[in-house]
Amino acid sequence: MSRGSILIAGGVLLALGLAALWLNQREPARPAAATASAPSAASAPAVEADLQPVTVVRVQGGGVSAALPLTATVTTERSAALSPRVSGLVAAMHVDAGDRVPAGKVLLELDSALARLALQRADAALEEAQAHHAEARRQYEETQELVDRRLVPTTRLPAAEAAMRVAAAAVDRLRSEQRQQAELLRRHTVVAPFAGVVSRKIAEVGEWVETGTPVLDLVDTQHLRIDVQVPQEHYATVDVGTPVEVRMDPMPARVLDGRVVMKVPVKNPEARTFLARIEVPDASEHMTPGMSARVTFGLNAAQQGLSVPRDALVRQPDGSNLVWELAPDGAVVPRRVEAGQSLSDRVEIRSGLDPGALIVLRGNETLKEGQRVRVLASNAPAGG
Repeated sequence: MSRGSILIAGGVLLALGLAALWLNQREPARPAAATASAPSAASAPAVEADLQPVTVVRVQGGGVSAALPLTATVTTERSAALSPRVSGLVAAMHVDAGDRVPAGKVLLELDSALARLALQRADAALEEAQAHHAEARRQYEETQELVDRRLVPTTRLPAAEAAMRVAAAAVDRLRSEQRQQAELLRRHTVVAPFAGVVSRKIAEVGEWVETGTPVLDLVDTQHLRIDVQVPQEHYATVDVGTPVEVRMDPMPARVLDGRVVMKVPVKNPEARTFLARIEVPDASEHMTPGMSARVTFGLNAAQQGLSVPRDALVRQPDGSNLVWELAPDGAVVPRRVEAGQSLSDRVEIRSGLDPGALIVLRGNETLKEGQRVRVLASNAPAGG
């Protein structure tokens, strides 16, 4: 190859190398730009997904509702587990479960053959003693007459008087024994102490029952009342005479008017409640003992101020309460509040919140001051 050809070939190779270098410098710029923009587009949803999801409500005025709904139970003034007063064999059962009985009706009889024989012996002994006493009295009176006529010495009169007194004492003793045997015989029967319905029959004919063993359950179904455990914070607002709306669970559409007739001042230390007893006049036909009911107390609660759902309050270790307010920038701010009375699922707020504020209702358990949140939905307004 000539010197000129070599120079031409070298020039071509040099041009190709320069072109390749220029292309390598131009091509990476496009992927680099795409790579730089990709994280920026993907980072926005990633940050949004990391935010704490919450549900919020808007605080409005109106205070708490003046109604306190609770679940109650129908009870009776009188119920008894009846048992015999002596041990024995059940000889006759005169009632069954569901029977309505008047007061004094004989419900059950025990085998009383031995008791009847004992009573007959007591009757005979008493009759014999009464005859001895009559004879002793006759002899005493006769002796008294003879002494008065000076036909017998006076020393015989005290002996006749003593014999009469001994006979009289024997009559008293045997009369008591006769009454005892008669009472034992009566105790072989179980009678209804009050009018009611036999709710359970426990014993059957032929069974041996001991003293104090229940044989029948009797329930008074005419004098019924409704018992309800009321939270202790309403002790000052629920009192005798407080009106109550009653809805029996089997008849939820029917509203019965009642009133509080008794408030037991002893609180249940475990449940922090007290007992209120409600009377519903002329409603026995709608109620049976043990039936459940929904009662709503009409309370003189304050209607001014604010209230929030109970779930919006976060209890602090020192006993105070706070709510989380949602700031315009999407962060949450703790607001310490003074809680008042509580009715149903709402709590009165006496201070610490302004009407119109957005507060966190759900998802407030682990929030921190200044934390940004993601609002899932706005619930009903927090006011009444």
